[in-house]
Amino acid sequence: MQTGMHTDTERCVRAVRSKDARFDGWFFTAVLTTGIYCRPSCPVVPPKPGNMTFYPSAAACQQAGFRACKRCRPDTSPGSPEWNRRADLTARAMRLIADGVVDREGVPGLAARLGYSTRQIERQLLAELGAGPLALARAQRAQTARLLIETTPLPMADIAFAAGFSSIRAFNDTVREVYALAPSELRTRAPRSRPAAAAPGTLSLRLPFRTPLNPDNLFGHLAATAVPGVEEWRDGAYRRTLRLPYGHGIVALTPKPDHIACRLTLTDPRDLTVAISRCRRLLDLDADPVAIDDQLRADPLLAPLVDKAPGRRVPRTVDEAEFAVRAVLGQQVSTAAARTHAARLVTAHGDPVDDPEGGLTHLFPSTEALAAVDPQTLAMPRTRRATFTTLVAHLADGSVKPGVESDWAETRARLLDLPGFGPWTADVIAMRALGDPDAFLPTDLGIRRAAAELGLPSTPAALTARAAAWRPWRAYAVQYLWATDDHPINFLPV
Repeated sequence: MQTGMHTDTERCVRAVRSKDARFDGWFFTAVLTTGIYCRPSCPVVPPKPGNMTFYPSAAACQQAGFRACKRCRPDTSPGSPEWNRRADLTARAMRLIADGVVDREGVPGLAARLGYSTRQIERQLLAELGAGPLALARAQRAQTARLLIETTPLPMADIAFAAGFSSIRAFNDTVREVYALAPSELRTRAPRSRPAAAAPGTLSLRLPFRTPLNPDNLFGHLAATAVPGVEEWRDGAYRRTLRLPYGHGIVALTPKPDHIACRLTLTDPRDLTVAISRCRRLLDLDADPVAIDDQLRADPLLAPLVDKAPGRRVPRTVDEAEFAVRAVLGQQVSTAAARTHAARLVTAHGDPVDDPEGGLTHLFPSTEALAAVDPQTLAMPRTRRATFTTLVAHLADGSVKPGVESDWAETRARLLDLPGFGPWTADVIAMRALGDPDAFLPTDLGIRRAAAELGLPSTPAALTARAAAWRPWRAYAVQYLWATDDHPINFLPV
């Protein structure tokens, strides 16, 4: 079991006194004299150390009887970076809870996905987070409810069920308990400058992140590799379709100095929580850039790259199976050719969607649809057709699961067992689909070229040895090395 930062009282007190926003989401401060809990960067005068106690999660604070601070709104903090850098049971469970699995499938469904008993899951989460899966999911429902109350004109009954509550009474009781306000009072106190919905089912919100964030390679990569019909860059925003548990959606993500502007259109509001979770994952918004950059900066040859443009993120995905398929389509071809292959599949086998703005036409095909594709219709070499069909078959039958619950090492090993899968393909999937922050691409030509120009070893074995000092952040080192090239993936589209 890992020991969280909340156990280091002295360090937590320093963070609270300095109002250090970097630690928002790492831990929460409960104030014994007021009965509220705050994020570390709360703007109010810090309480005396003797009146502070620290918890690893908002759910643990709520279980202990504390209410959310109305000034700093701790429920809107970025998520803990712990769940992105780890692949153990707790981290995998937290990623699934964020993806709404407990609300849809219950704790037994969560346990089944992880391959453990419900008792083991509950014991592990309680030991590390101070709350079990039901309490953690309840805290997430409360946060979603608050978001809908404050940003949409939806009736309260619709909000209750959209946020995942089983009854209006449970919704009312939870909101009162967590925020010390009735749902109607929360709406009354919301800012008057609430953005107007562009269309039915559309809402606008802000996705917080820890600074710094360099949007160049993040949005540049997504725009340069965008599959026509599924993704596009329009008016300063990356837009794409989303396949979601209850329906589908369209999201527009725009980089701002202190947040990501997110505009979501959903066919079913129950998908809000999972849509937000997937967008945050796509943009790697829960990373801790200061910790990452500090470690990479310790290498004197990487330091100039980090100092020039700190805060690079790893562009990830909203659909792990989709990315695995696209990685195969991109083997040994240009970015433009990979987009063309993917666009043909989308047109032939994707589900049509209606985009009010007109640029997006389909969802990326499901694995079930791709499993039914006639290999002879694929315009690619025979060996790559075999790789494609084998991967899709394994995705469809569940023998390969590149989802948020994945064990990174196990999934990578299973991919390498498939015909046509070498280290590069497995590692790029590990980096961008599985979310492994330590995935590394020493055989990538762009990485080797950048390494040679910087004076780093350029052979895969020697570069891997040198990169040991960058662990566990080698995937971020890849972003800095790639950024030395003038490829469109490295530049924010104009």
